[in-house]
Amino acid sequence: MPRAVSQPASPSSLPGAAEPRHGSDWGRHATWHWRGHACHWRRLGGLHHPPLVLLHGFGAGSGHWRRNAAALADAGWCVYGIDLLGFGASSQAPLRLDNRLWARQLEAFLQEVVQGPAVLVGHSLGGLVALTCGVFFPQAVRAVVAAPLPDPTLLLAEPQAPAGAPPRRPWRRRLQRFVVTWLCRLLPLELLVPLLAHSPLLALGIQAAYRDPVIGDSELQRLIARPARQAGAVRALRAMSIAMALRPHGATAPALLRRLRHPCLLLWGSEDRLVPLDVGLQCQRLRPDLALEVIDAAGHCPHDERPDAFHRVLIPWLASL
Repeated sequence: MPRAVSQPASPSSLPGAAEPRHGSDWGRHATWHWRGHACHWRRLGGLHHPPLVLLHGFGAGSGHWRRNAAALADAGWCVYGIDLLGFGASSQAPLRLDNRLWARQLEAFLQEVVQGPAVLVGHSLGGLVALTCGVFFPQAVRAVVAAPLPDPTLLLAEPQAPAGAPPRRPWRRRLQRFVVTWLCRLLPLELLVPLLAHSPLLALGIQAAYRDPVIGDSELQRLIARPARQAGAVRALRAMSIAMALRPHGATAPALLRRLRHPCLLLWGSEDRLVPLDVGLQCQRLRPDLALEVIDAAGHCPHDERPDAFHRVLIPWLASL
């Protein structure tokens, strides 16, 4: 497939004002256009430092790295953050939003904005995108960090299963596509998403990802609520639900882990209720050479809940590269 024409945003074009170092507004902000869609990104740190790209999780944006970007920049990295399509301040186009498309978006970003291979650090869904990019575009990636790595297929994977899987028969693929598409269309997302975005239910949903109380964290609330209240949020969520459910076997985490050839670190909160530590242990059974580090007293967002402990593990590992 020919590469679509993009409009690169040169780092030198960023505003000259001093960038915020902490909080959800960290870094200098810019917009880059890819395949006709606006992608929000930011940067913190000197261009002479090696690049590191932060990838947010589901429902969040690059602002979720509010407690990490400055520490990584101080450790000698040029830190980039990008909002994946459908999230944050990027376009919410109803594309086939899955980890393959986000990996293509990321690879183009690395080529046109970062202009070189980078270390990828992803939280949750961002970890799956980082892993996908590392496998599909190995020349663009130096190393992969997933904190943690979510994928329901990991619970079904056999440690000794072959790297490939027998293809599904065409009629079964068509049936699955039909069933998944109609189930996602029948879901009353037009009612559910606004209800969640404008009610205390959103705070309860955010709390499920954290071990300690965060309901009073207004910055975190705004970070998650703002994109959920945009006009295209429902279409983007429905498109993502369909595309992720219909991924081929080669785009699932077990297959990707077996194919990855880059250094990889897994970071897990010891009390993660959304993606339990058992999933991380299953990753190690699939790839015994993987490094798995557990952050004590943390839930699904160890980078935001226990940033100091997160940095004590991550920064030395990055230095070892």
